[in-house]
Amino acid sequence: MNTHLTVKELPESERPYEKAYEKGIESLSDAELLAVILRTGSKELRSIDLAYAVLNHKPEYPGLLSLYHTTKEELMKIHGIGRVKALELLASAELAKRLTKLRRRQRLSFQSPRAIAQYYMEQLRHEKREKTFLILLDGKNHMIQELIISEGTINTSIASPREIFVEALRYEAVYVILLHNHPSGDPTPSQQDLQSTKIIKRAGELLDIPLLDHIIIGDCSYVSLREQNLF
Repeated sequence: MNTHLTVKELPESERPYEKAYEKGIESLSDAELLAVILRTGSKELRSIDLAYAVLNHKPEYPGLLSLYHTTKEELMKIHGIGRVKALELLASAELAKRLTKLRRRQRLSFQSPRAIAQYYMEQLRHEKREKTFLILLDGKNHMIQELIISEGTINTSIASPREIFVEALRYEAVYVILLHNHPSGDPTPSQQDLQSTKIIKRAGELLDIPLLDHIIIGDCSYVSLREQNLF
């Protein structure tokens, strides 16, 4: 039976830290990367063995993909994974997700409704609650900030014009775009969507912060109110 081993206590040939230092972090296998994050194992498992257990804990999502489709409760069912290690693993996955999103956002054209919809579609298509995003842009249509301004049940309306333009003024936005999902999967705008959008559009004109579009995300589909000439 193995004793409680840290990564540093492994034989040199098995030490991810030394391998990363000598050959670069990109030389590590998925399990070795997780062993570096985990740092220590348990009384029965070395950190590298614990990493393999994490990578194989969800057969339907093999390898690192499992970290995108798991919860802290599921991770904590793995022998040797407690609350701290579970949160460290989830934090690493969330960091990777945010870095990927940031890279995609830097290449995104906020003048293309289709590109904007595709950027948010995977994130929102399985949401059970309606979320409304406010996208704040500068004068060159570059994103300044993205905010979730309302979140609730299927029947929740989008945020008020006051809330929207308080944020726009706070971030000194030149243009704004609204985007929300329909949990039903059907992106067809409701009468409430249309009425609220017209009110927000008029408020933006008065404040000289134009509403460029309101995009509704469904299941692998979207509707751009600008493309449909609905506001």
